[in-house]
Amino acid sequence: MKEFFCGAVVPGCSARFEGENEDAILAQVARHAHDAHGMEHVPDDVIEEVRGQIRDVS
Repeated sequence: MKEFFCGAVVPGCSARFEGENEDAILAQVARHAHDAHGMEHVPDDVIEEVRGQIRDVS
């Protein structure tokens, strides 16, 4: 299981995502970026920043 906190990339955002793998997290993050942050497209550099903040959950 993996997790990601949006606040690690977008200060002040308290959204947390959990998924079986990185792809599951990235799909959730893309929806969240659109719905909560108005992003039509998540740039590659932001995706890489998100990937760097995804952590394993025990």
